[in-house]
Formats: sequence, structure tokens, C-alpha cells
Amino acid sequence: MAREPRDGGGRGRDRDRDGGDELIDKLVTINRVAKVVKGGRRFAFAALVVVGDQKGRVGYGAGKAREVPEAIRKATERAKRAMIRVPMKEGRTLHHDVFGHYGAGHVVLRSASAGTGIIAGGPMRAVFETLGIGDVVAKSLGSRNPHNMVKATFAALTQCASPRSVASRRGKKVSDLLGRRDQHAPAATTEEAPAHA
Repeated sequence: MAREPRDGGGRGRDRDRDGGDELIDKLVTINRVAKVVKGGRRFAFAALVVVGDQKGRVGYGAGKAREVPEAIRKATERAKRAMIRVPMKEGRTLHHDVFGHYGAGHVVLRSASAGTGIIAGGPMRAVFETLGIGDVVAKSLGSRNPHNMVKATFAALTQCASPRSVASRRGKKVSDLLGRRDQHAPAATTEEAPAHA
């Protein structure tokens, strides 16, 4: 009975209730680490957790504790405090291809057509599933350490921009940015047709 107040479990539960508006969390990896002390080795557990609302918000966090549930709880709390918003195209994919790196971790994220699904490795798949992206192609080109892969993925996601934000930054209309590409495409095909004939 004396251990309950020291554990702080009641406060953590209240905090989850306040900040948990339909957030889902995924445990990416858990690792047993050892600290060498005078009497031998003291073991602890390090957890990496990804949290998201499947509507464009996602965050990650790492936690370390002597017990697995406590490490996961710490990581989840940190992930909830460090959430970012990612603009999505049609609520299912990225607006554009993007490259991200963190340390030795290098990732490439590509937007995909409807029905493609999530083509990505384990740590990156957890990020996309909690984020709510349904169609994306991702490739890890560097370190396969889950921490580096997740941080590189977040570095790439923070570079994502929607046409609306780019247009407002450049002082243009969204139709100016997107319409220009559509206008040039048919003109190029009509010019090429007589040349081949």
C-alpha cells in the first residue's frame, strides 16, 4: 500500500484522460539496457512509442524505467507532448515527395495513388498508421536503428507543406500554383503531335 503514492500511477491516469482525445499509440521497440554498478549489472528497459490521432497529428517519445509498463507510459507521455501536424492530400497521402535524415538514418517518402496502401518498414509503418496516411511509399536508405528511422521520418514529415501554405507564403493563389502545371501539360502534347506526324 505504501508503494502506490510513490509510483504516481493515479496522476498518470488522470493526465491520460485529459489529453487523450482518441489517440492511438504503437510500441515501436523495447530494449533492455544494463548499467554496470559496484554489485553487478542493473537492468532497465528503454521504450520507443509513436502516438497519433489518425487525422494528421503524430508524435514520438522515448522512455526508460526499471519496469516495462513504466517505460512505455513515460514514452507515451513524451510522445503526446511532442506532437506535430502533417498536411495530407485528400486525407490519405502526402502532397509531395520528401527526403529526411537524422544522424545515419536516411528516408525517402513518396506520395502514392489511391489503393497503394502503406509500403514501408516496421518503424516507419507505425508512424504512418498512427498519422492516418493510407497511401504512401517509403524507403529507408541508411541506419536500420528504429530510433534513427523514426527521427528521420519525422524530419521528413516536418518538411511537408500543403499548396495553401506555399501559396500564402509566396503571395499567390492556390490555382496559380496548381493550374500552371495543368495548362502546360496539354500544350506540350499538342505541339509534339504534328512533329511526329
